[in-house]
Amino acid sequence: MSAVQVKNKVCLIHLNIGAGRVVWQDIVRIDVSIKKRAFHKNETILDACKRAKEGNGRLHLMGLISDGGVHSHITHLFALLETAKEQGVPHTYIHFLGDGRDTAPRSATIYLKQLEDFTKKLEYGELATIIGRYYAMDRDKRWERVKVAVDGLLKGEGEQLTTPGSEGAIAAVEENYKKDVTDEFLKPIIVNGDEGRIKANDTIFTFNYRSDRMREITTVLGQVEKDLVESEIPEGLQIYTMSQYKKEFPFKVAFPPQAMTNVLAEWLSGKGVKQAHVAETEKYAHVTFFFNGGVEKQFEGEERYMVQSPKVATYDLQPEMNALGVAEKVKELLEKGTDEFVMCNFAPPDMVGHTGIYDAAVKAIEATDKAVGVIYDACIANNYILLITADHGNAEQMKNAETGAPHTAHTTNVVPFIMSGDGKEGKLRFADEEVSGKSGYVAESSPSATEEAKEEEKAEKGEKKQPEDEEEEAGALCDVAPTILDILGIEKPDDMSGRNCGWGVYIEEQNGRGEKEGRRMVAKKQTHMYSNAQSLDGVVKMQLNVIV
Repeated sequence: MSAVQVKNKVCLIHLNIGAGRVVWQDIVRIDVSIKKRAFHKNETILDACKRAKEGNGRLHLMGLISDGGVHSHITHLFALLETAKEQGVPHTYIHFLGDGRDTAPRSATIYLKQLEDFTKKLEYGELATIIGRYYAMDRDKRWERVKVAVDGLLKGEGEQLTTPGSEGAIAAVEENYKKDVTDEFLKPIIVNGDEGRIKANDTIFTFNYRSDRMREITTVLGQVEKDLVESEIPEGLQIYTMSQYKKEFPFKVAFPPQAMTNVLAEWLSGKGVKQAHVAETEKYAHVTFFFNGGVEKQFEGEERYMVQSPKVATYDLQPEMNALGVAEKVKELLEKGTDEFVMCNFAPPDMVGHTGIYDAAVKAIEATDKAVGVIYDACIANNYILLITADHGNAEQMKNAETGAPHTAHTTNVVPFIMSGDGKEGKLRFADEEVSGKSGYVAESSPSATEEAKEEEKAEKGEKKQPEDEEEEAGALCDVAPTILDILGIEKPDDMSGRNCGWGVYIEEQNGRGEKEGRRMVAKKQTHMYSNAQSLDGVVKMQLNVIV
């Protein structure tokens, strides 16, 4: 049974691991800022308050209101309300975007109650509208959805409440639940009539810190591009944003992006390595903007390919999405062979997982499995190493274990990191050193098998047993990029604090002739190897921790 000889090429299926270092997420930066009260002195936030106060006295706060922590956090809204009151803004209106994807599908009433309690205690802030993220946070250029949200915000088109305030809002949402309309799909609910509509010369602050799902609605409201939605935009609006949604946007930003240099794509470009990034529409930003360090820049030698996502109302209706289209594009690139690094993203496990519909998620996983098979076969045929990982879980948990209700949010379970190749032309190689796995499967759920493999390897090396308190440090997503560079035989930049996942790999001592015997894979605590029916002697599976 032999393993692959590669020609220093890598195909990576992954989301957002391109930095090669632990990058503090925006939520952490904002949380720390609030804790230190620097948030309340933030120049951009103060400028928004000043404009509203000195202008027509109207400030609108719009964003996803939940504690999901993926796109926003309710505590950030609370801090904004505190600041607006401190700065003397006469009227602040809250536009509640319903979640139901990163939180339970029917949890909006919980957050409405939290908001009600906070505004009553603060004696400040008015709830104006409630709109599901399906309409207000589209990212697939479904402008007909965005129009529903915009018309609710500007024209007050939607369900008009007869009982104003949070009490009536909660009752309205509960009525939607009875019709099986969950938080994500709430059509505009107009809470306080004409008063809370966005009008001429108003000031808007959007508090989502994740950019991709706020680009479309701010593009329309800020008239960055006109005529995308048939709706008359009031004159004189000024928009402020929590983070930078797009470099070209003219909006003032409270928390500008952190400058990062020498992310994987940039470093490969500087080394003359040609690369390709592939995804369908729903995840295109992940393989470009996010993977490249939160910047839109396309580096020299980097090609980008977007495969159109299906035009369906929800992805449970077409759970395979366009996984096969992505796979076929990657296959085409691998057969062409000009790119040394090819990375792609498969959307179905995440996007269909968010629906909470189990049968659809099964179909999504089956479709993704077939798509991975297409890429695997292309890797084997064209001498590429295949790496597979993810940046979070989702579809592996489709029900709440305690309540039995659908589970639609991300999980923080460990994710796999798999390397594989065939054995037609020699052994798998890390850079110029050979790698081989032990034959047979070392089960993740079988500590005894792992320990036996460890002790056998140690005995071969003449090593003493490792003390029980000296455990292998778990891997993390920041380790993926350095591992890729090692496979390609490229030294990692100093900016990358991640390490090569060779913690499960050791280099044997030099032999009597002063030559290296080669690098071999060892079954450590975080490392598991197996061979499969297609004679993969070098398939290596590791567990990576998700850092959030």
